[in-house]
Amino acid sequence: MLRRTALALAATAALLGAVPLAAQAQSGPAGPVPPPIGAPGLGAGPGLGGAQDRLTVTVREAGAGDGTYELRCRPSGGDHPDVRGACGRLAELAVEGQDPFAPVPRDAMCTMQYGGDATARIEGTWRGRSVDASFTRTDGCRISQWDRLVPVLPSTGS
Repeated sequence: MLRRTALALAATAALLGAVPLAAQAQSGPAGPVPPPIGAPGLGAGPGLGGAQDRLTVTVREAGAGDGTYELRCRPSGGDHPDVRGACGRLAELAVEGQDPFAPVPRDAMCTMQYGGDATARIEGTWRGRSVDASFTRTDGCRISQWDRLVPVLPSTGS
């Protein structure tokens, strides 16, 4: 059964040819690429008058990283275990035009793998907009989403 499904998927991909590649080039692996940093909704960016980033990060079942932490960026502060690294990572994602708190698209095809019981929730304000995002490690897409945010979220070592 699994072999038949894999063959059907391979045949479908072959029929579609370069169309998915062209679509992927425009959308990226996690869905549509969000607007640039200065665009409405992502805030003004560093040094352009944007409000301070203030996030509450709550982590459960991740081991040593469990807890609730405050993270402030622009300027940096709070009791997060790696304020400098976490703010740096969020700044990198912003420069790349990525929204680190965007949910996994509903139609995403994710590998069936389990990354553990770890859960996280991030609430607050980032780049002038409200954030309320939840993270798990229940499939390949969500594991990748979590890993992209390390060290904002703790590395689980898997």
